Amino acid sequence: MAIDRYSRAETAKIWSDENRLDLWKKIECLVAKAQAKFSIIPMKAAQDICRLADYQISRIKEIELITQHEFNAFLKNLSENIGPSAAYLHHGMTSSDVLDTTLSIQLTQAADAILIQLEKLLAVLKRRAIEFKDTVCSGRTHGIHAEPMTFGLKLASHWAAFYRNRQRLIHARKEIAVGAISGTVGTYATIDPRVENYVIKELGLSSETISTQIIPRDRHAIFFCTLAVIASSIENLATEIRHLQRSEVREVEERFDKGQTGSSAMPHKRNPIKCENLTGLSRLIRSGCIAALENVTLWHERDISHSSVERVLCPDVTITLDFALSRLAEVMDGLVVYPDKMLKNIYNSGGIIFSQRILLKLTEKGLDRQKSYHLIQQLSHACWQEGQNFLHLCQQNPEIREILSLEELENLFDVDFYLKQIPFIFQRVFEADINS
Repeated sequence: MAIDRYSRAETAKIWSDENRLDLWKKIECLVAKAQAKFSIIPMKAAQDICRLADYQISRIKEIELITQHEFNAFLKNLSENIGPSAAYLHHGMTSSDVLDTTLSIQLTQAADAILIQLEKLLAVLKRRAIEFKDTVCSGRTHGIHAEPMTFGLKLASHWAAFYRNRQRLIHARKEIAVGAISGTVGTYATIDPRVENYVIKELGLSSETISTQIIPRDRHAIFFCTLAVIASSIENLATEIRHLQRSEVREVEERFDKGQTGSSAMPHKRNPIKCENLTGLSRLIRSGCIAALENVTLWHERDISHSSVERVLCPDVTITLDFALSRLAEVMDGLVVYPDKMLKNIYNSGGIIFSQRILLKLTEKGLDRQKSYHLIQQLSHACWQEGQNFLHLCQQNPEIREILSLEELENLFDVDFYLKQIPFIFQRVFEADINS
């Protein structure tokens, strides 16, 4: 179950007994009001239900020990408080009408909370991407230096991923924002469809087109799969920070607060603990995806094999994701960046990251591409193995010197060449934010 350590109180409250039972009561009152409106039950009965309906959690638990049915215990407790008009409480309904509609409301509430955290994270990532738009660092593929880029471009890439996640979650929220008041096996035999229309509209939901006796769980599955994708984006950024904070790299690090300690044994330690924590939480969030997918398969018009899963799945995943997004925004807001170390690391490999520019220039000058590739590869490997300077090796190579002058070679080692399209990329990336 979700624990306080990885919860924000506002989101945890969505899954409290009080919020759930308040929603149950609200739906029962709305149904009674609608049935009175359409002359299905007496107006006085609806007025009594709306005025007197109340519950006591301790009493519900006491009744449930006997009924072994939580919702029937809730109805009995409400009836005790309502009096004779309780004869019309829950008229023509089945428990799933209330349970599933309530779950949809809670999931939309959770989605709204998560969207707020996504917006905060997007704002931080955009601000820091712009801050480091021109801060040169080494791009890496397979963990190995590839070619120069900027740290701002790296952050802009992650911003774009979370922007896509925001759009996905908006869609997933719409997918789950449905309710059903359709009665046993969803036939409306004992409940007027006009009642459902009234209630669902009052709740700000859409009516499920066909609900059997429950809202189909493919809706829930797509919702939790969306949350799983968001978790993967969290881990992707957290893993990037973890690598860049390694002692051998040390291009960035999580903010280390006054009084903070990194190890009980080694006083020097400054560890990326928040990003490691986010990696673990992301695994937990993604694990809910499988359970949600398996919940799609139920017997006939309903069973309750999904119920126990959702009691754990829904609060745990939404609360944890909400917390993780908040923590990631905090990490990125306080991230310490070392531009000088980024620039130094670019040249740690002797300048071989400029190899493609020399390859292209040699082929442009008429040298066979395969021959050019083999030649540049040999020289760059000498830098790897012997710690030599790549520019000097190229300047001393007779085959290259026949084709390229010293000045031409030096110009090919200009890091600014790789940054000329950064403004174009930034404009294209953040154009989506401007137009949204």
